[in-house]
Amino acid sequence: MRVGLLADSHDRVPAIAALLKEMLARDVNFVLHAGDYCAPFSLKPFQDLGIAMAGVFGRNDGDPEGLRSFAEQGMGMELFESPHSITLLEKKILIVHDIGDVVERSVLAHSIVIHGHTHLQEMKTRGETLIVNPGEACGWLYGAPSGAILDLDTKHVEFIKLDGAEWKT
Repeated sequence: MRVGLLADSHDRVPAIAALLKEMLARDVNFVLHAGDYCAPFSLKPFQDLGIAMAGVFGRNDGDPEGLRSFAEQGMGMELFESPHSITLLEKKILIVHDIGDVVERSVLAHSIVIHGHTHLQEMKTRGETLIVNPGEACGWLYGAPSGAILDLDTKHVEFIKLDGAEWKT
């Protein structure tokens, strides 16, 4: 199973939509999101494209109830407080916005940790735990919207950066 990884969308709907379309083209239909959607309309591309999503709130989500309400309208969208633990294909996954907010034993108790906050794509391991920051879906700080695709069977991560003009609005 291949899952998309996103974080730090920050309201940039065209970039979110372009990343999701790229993920669909790469056989991804489920996304883990590490927070900072900012506003409920940032979830519309998930709804429009029929992509299921599980995510956590970040520090810049000013309307968590509005986000939660919008997510409940979409098929297969769930939002949780950060950090949140889920299990997919027998892999225990921790989704957190700022990894600095969780203690080391929580990280090591999971096979995969997805986080955001820094806007930088990063992958590392601690023991047997894979830790991934997919970067910034918005592209505001570093110039290109980014995300990642994780193969849950192999724990292989493929980073994505958009360079086309379709998201530049």
